[in-house]
Amino acid sequence: MSVRTEGLTLGAVSAIVEKKILTNKIRIYRPGEPVFNPDTGQYEPGPPVTIYEGPGAIFPTGGPSVVLHLAGQAYVDDTPSRYRLLTPLSAPVASREDTVAVVEAEDESAIGRTWRVIDIGETSTLSIVRTTWVDQNTQTAGA
Repeated sequence: MSVRTEGLTLGAVSAIVEKKILTNKIRIYRPGEPVFNPDTGQYEPGPPVTIYEGPGAIFPTGGPSVVLHLAGQAYVDDTPSRYRLLTPLSAPVASREDTVAVVEAEDESAIGRTWRVIDIGETSTLSIVRTTWVDQNTQTAGA
C-alpha cells in the first residue's frame, strides 16, 4: 500500500521562503586574527573574516524589548533593539559577537546597518529557515 502525500514538502516551502522573503543580501563576519604592529608594539585587530554572504532578511521583533534590570545591572543579552536574522538553512551558523551587515536591500536605508549576533542560530526539527537573534549596532540613519 502506498502512502499518498499532499501539499508542500519542507524543502519546497524553504525554496519559496528563500525566493520571496530572503530578498536582501547580507554579510556575516567576525574579527580576524590579531596582527602585530611593529611600529606600536601592539596587536591590532586583523581584517574581518566573512563567514557568509548571500540571501537573508532582518525583521524587528515588534518594537523595543523590555530591558530587565536586576540589582542595577542589565541582563547580559537583553537589548532594546532585538531583531531576527533569517538565512537559508544552507548558510553557516553565526556565533555570538559575529556582525551582520545589510549589503543590498530594496530599502536603501537598511544598507550599511549592522547588528551584533547575541545568540547562535536557532534550530528545530521543523526548520524552514535559520533564525538568529541580533541586536542593532547602528542606531542612527546613514550610520
